[in-house]
Amino acid sequence: MSDDLKRGLEGVLVAESELSYIDGDAGQLVYRGHTIEDLARNASYEEVVYLLWHGELPTREQLDEFSTAMAEERELDDAVLDEIRALAAADEVPMAALRTIVSSLSAYDDDADHEDVTDLKTNIKKGCRITAKIPTALAAFNRLRNGEDVVHPRTDLSHAANFLYMLNGEEPDDVLAETFDMALVLHADHGLNASTFSAMVTASTLSDLHSAVTSAIGTLAGSLHGGANANVMRMLKEIDESDKDPTQWVEDALESGRRVPGFGHRVYNVKDPRAKILGEKSEALGEAAGDMKWYDYSVAIEDYIGEEKGLAPNVDFYSASTYYQMGIPVDIYTPIFAMSRVGGWIAHVIEQFEDNRLIRPRARYVGKEDQTFTPIDER
Repeated sequence: MSDDLKRGLEGVLVAESELSYIDGDAGQLVYRGHTIEDLARNASYEEVVYLLWHGELPTREQLDEFSTAMAEERELDDAVLDEIRALAAADEVPMAALRTIVSSLSAYDDDADHEDVTDLKTNIKKGCRITAKIPTALAAFNRLRNGEDVVHPRTDLSHAANFLYMLNGEEPDDVLAETFDMALVLHADHGLNASTFSAMVTASTLSDLHSAVTSAIGTLAGSLHGGANANVMRMLKEIDESDKDPTQWVEDALESGRRVPGFGHRVYNVKDPRAKILGEKSEALGEAAGDMKWYDYSVAIEDYIGEEKGLAPNVDFYSASTYYQMGIPVDIYTPIFAMSRVGGWIAHVIEQFEDNRLIRPRARYVGKEDQTFTPIDER
């Protein structure tokens, strides 16, 4: 490989952004100048989305107006619900179902055919609809595939609390709602990750917002991007069923050539700051439930991998046990990731449109040369 070839575009600067900043050596994540620690502990998901889309934290009046506008967009058209029923009946994979549903939302969006796909006000309105409807669609899909009735959204609950209500059929307590809201904040944006870049590439062609978000969901579905959180929980459950000490289990797994999910990150050289915060939440949920095994397994694995491999956990590692202790099905962990990250995707699309240039990299040709064409009957 030539020295000037950057596979995976690693280390290549392709844009300037005011949205999020990552210091991989210091373990720091910042949204528009605000540290993730401050936002996770003090701001709601709605506040963070407003910050990403508008550039500043909202006043109380602005937040109320924004939250109300988004809550009023939660309901799905009957035709979309019919499509979700069909996808659930076909036992579609949750991320594939979500990709299909989000794409179809454009058919029922009054602004979908706006002549200027870059118009900011229109994209904010479309963004509100997409962000508001994804939780409704995901909860409905999960309930329908389990033979349960759809629980329709409420407008008096927060974005996080309403999703848990629609998913489980009962209003969550404050601890669960606050924990889930924090998880959404932590996942809302993260620089030019693969799915965000996919959305930007799509938008750079002057395609529409629904197409860009659909591209991002398809990218997040890959196991190297969004699937690690579910794989972490599957690992923890396998450890629990094995009756092995978690350290011994991991040692045996590594010796057999298996990978331990939830460790290492393309941009962090130290522990992911989001993992620190979710680790605290996982511990608190375990204490509240009187069952610390999932947290204890996680800590033991973290210590062992850190000592033996020099790797630190990423956000997926502790989000797994946190979600599991909240009663969330393992195979919708990645769709929940999308439910949060859509705020960041939309923000980056808006930013791309502000100073758009078609994203069109090049590849070095290394194939055959000077070939002679042979007629088909002589081959």
